[in-house]
Amino acid sequence: MAGNALDNVLAWRDGHIVALDQTVLPGQTKLLDITRVDELVNAITALSVRGAPLLGAAGALGVALAVRQGQREGWDETRLAAEVKRIADARPTAVNLRRETESVAARIPDGLDAVEEAALEVLRVSVDVSVRMSERGAGYLTETLGDRPLSVHTHCNTGALACLGWGSALGIVRALHERRALARVVVDETRPLLQGARLTCWELRELGIEHHLAVDGAAPFLISQGHSDAVIVGADRIAANGDTANKIGTYSLALAARRSGIPFLVAAPESTIDSATPGGDQIPVEQRDASEVTAFHGVPAAPPGTLALNPAFDITPADLITAIITEDQVIHPNGKDRL
Repeated sequence: MAGNALDNVLAWRDGHIVALDQTVLPGQTKLLDITRVDELVNAITALSVRGAPLLGAAGALGVALAVRQGQREGWDETRLAAEVKRIADARPTAVNLRRETESVAARIPDGLDAVEEAALEVLRVSVDVSVRMSERGAGYLTETLGDRPLSVHTHCNTGALACLGWGSALGIVRALHERRALARVVVDETRPLLQGARLTCWELRELGIEHHLAVDGAAPFLISQGHSDAVIVGADRIAANGDTANKIGTYSLALAARRSGIPFLVAAPESTIDSATPGGDQIPVEQRDASEVTAFHGVPAAPPGTLALNPAFDITPADLITAIITEDQVIHPNGKDRL
């Protein structure tokens, strides 16, 4: 079942998008047939389709979807451009979504076939990139920490569900596992929507990798107690100076790793590096609805009227990052390399 599900994380079939609804995992395996721009934007904002590299691929396919819908409904160029912009704007922090959407949109003057070809190429490249990044990261860790079984700590979901292929941070975990250089994984639950508990634990179980789930608040203490040899996370945007936006809760892991003297690695494709954003203070941080914190799956978890602060991401300063792993390079942003 899981293998089939992962084959359907995101695909283009018969002129529309097929996507795995990640909001109902692990309890259900539900596929979404997305035929309209409205449906895609809703799937992205509701986190049915999520993960920075996967969002890039979804945006690419979304352009093809918009062109097809526009042909059916007689849109003019202005309307088509507005619909493409809606896709690019659906999640403001993840730079991959805007980058791949705009890249494929540049092919619109060449016709539908050219747009679809460009969108499918984004998917193909995403798979290749994830494997190269995973192998590079595993090699870096074994060279740095020794060729021995390592325990690693991770946050949110960064596997095939988020990236296609092997994933980013979780792809490195998989590569370590295949090298017999992995002891276990500590997985943060990732409040408020539990992507770590629901998605990462599900992927690790299917891969046969030993893992332990931890509440987010316990993570820094567990790191301080020597439960992990390294922390590996993904990224939604990396600024030109190396500051990194990732799922809320990442910053505390970086602080704990620095205090405990263990490597803190960010794994992300080159497309996540945003040279147009000088530093983390200029990365837009998405603020999500308070109901995600005050309730869970519609069940109240706080008194009526409770106000909430619900940033989807935080910013980890470059000087706390040991290395950024991409498919092409290892970057040491703490004064050693320029991005």
